[in-house]
Amino acid sequence: MNRRDFLTTSTAASAAVLLPRLARGAASAPAAALLKGKAEHVISIWLGGGMSQIDTFDPKRRGDPAKKIAGAYYDAIDTVVPGVQVCEHLSRTAQLMDRVTAVRTVFHDVIDEHAAATNRMHTGRPVSGTVVYPSLGSVVAHERRAVSEGVPPYVLIGYPNLTRGPGFLGARAGYLYLTDTSHGPAGLTRPESIGLERQARREALLSGLRAQAPAAAGARADYEAAIDQTLRLGSPDFMRSFKLDEEKAALREGYGGEFGQRCLLARRLVERGVRFIEVSHNLNFVNGTGWDVHNGGIKQQHVLIADLDVALSALMRDLEARRLLDRTLIVITGEFGRPPEFDSGGGRGHQGRTFSCVLAGGGLRHRGAYGETDELSKKIVRDPVSVPDFFATIHAALGIDYTKNLHDGDRPVPITDGGKPIATLFG
Repeated sequence: MNRRDFLTTSTAASAAVLLPRLARGAASAPAAALLKGKAEHVISIWLGGGMSQIDTFDPKRRGDPAKKIAGAYYDAIDTVVPGVQVCEHLSRTAQLMDRVTAVRTVFHDVIDEHAAATNRMHTGRPVSGTVVYPSLGSVVAHERRAVSEGVPPYVLIGYPNLTRGPGFLGARAGYLYLTDTSHGPAGLTRPESIGLERQARREALLSGLRAQAPAAAGARADYEAAIDQTLRLGSPDFMRSFKLDEEKAALREGYGGEFGQRCLLARRLVERGVRFIEVSHNLNFVNGTGWDVHNGGIKQQHVLIADLDVALSALMRDLEARRLLDRTLIVITGEFGRPPEFDSGGGRGHQGRTFSCVLAGGGLRHRGAYGETDELSKKIVRDPVSVPDFFATIHAALGIDYTKNLHDGDRPVPITDGGKPIATLFG
């Protein structure tokens, strides 16, 4: 036997012995266990404009806008969690930080522009020319549905927007929206000017159109399902959710102003069985500019932070008193954070390379804060959390398989773009 024949023969023999062993080993290797929480609902608080992490949940040394010295705008205070501080205007939340985790190292690579970053923080994806991705709320609605009949799975307390929508998941994963907590959503009941006879004529006309367009059966089924749900949502039982005056005056007042009343409504919707509620905090700018604190807008930023502090602390205590906090995950996000440097007018620009998002309740093992940034909250030092990772954490908390694929027609789409949950918050 020459050298070439020997090598060929010995390689084949080795493969015959080793390959079955490797195959057996691969078959017996356990798959990584999915993290799975027990939360049933999400209240997502949207801070449109971009909350300054260095002025709220990731405080650092004081700066000076007049002298253009980078740093925090406010002093920091201790919380009930040793070693974890927050801004001085979050004094009520500071007493509840053992139910909270400020994720200080969220990041994305989107240009620091509001529309693109808002899309990323709602869908977890960059804008695509071929796929309209569903929002986080729509994915949760699709996967978990409403808890009970006669309520929508997804309610938006804020202005409608494509980034909040169902994308390729279709209308059944869409949202019901309202902008005024003093009234229920419009359009759920027939206007008084439309009598029964006129309504019957309209339905007869619609039936004729359906018969003439059999090719549109799929889209029509989606439309009819939406109509059927609308009729159910117009029932007195669901519309009662919006009667905030049923609550005791002291409780209503404890939530604070307009934003606080939206949070109170969110709690009532959780009790009705709504799965995902987004509450916008920037419908009316109580500080004049909202969270987008360029130039002089930063001077009244503390008013906005205090407004959040009052409503958030009241919501957590209220949910806890009703034994709903462990079943309700509170999520606080914005499109990006703010840099530690001050602009020419004394305010702050945009920063997506690291910023804070907040999780509270939801049965997670909270730690006050997760991740570490540098001395000015400008760079990530430890435990980076991508937007897909943050979304995967939310899905895991709700018991949703964060490794699965959704489908845009025949095209598989990973549910979180490969995100991995923050494992230390589980178990």
